[in-house]
Amino acid sequence: MNSPLANLPLFATDQQLAVAIVGKERAAMWVETVIPQLERKGFPRVDSLHNGRPVPLIIKFYDGYLGLTAGFAAPDGEERLGTFSRRRK
Repeated sequence: MNSPLANLPLFATDQQLAVAIVGKERAAMWVETVIPQLERKGFPRVDSLHNGRPVPLIIKFYDGYLGLTAGFAAPDGEERLGTFSRRRK
């Protein structure tokens, strides 16, 4: 999957991030109302030295936010098909 975030510089402005995440039409609203809400949930803050937000951390944030890093349950043992027996009460 080709992510629009992958095409951004290492440190991107809020406007660049907004266009990549929600598109040009919704970018202004996203910058104004959504970013402050996301910051309270751990969205990476602007790095003052680079005057932008670190894109790799934005990607990592969204992986967790969308549950992509939660993973799947680990196998709990070997499957033994055909050895099932129903217990009677």
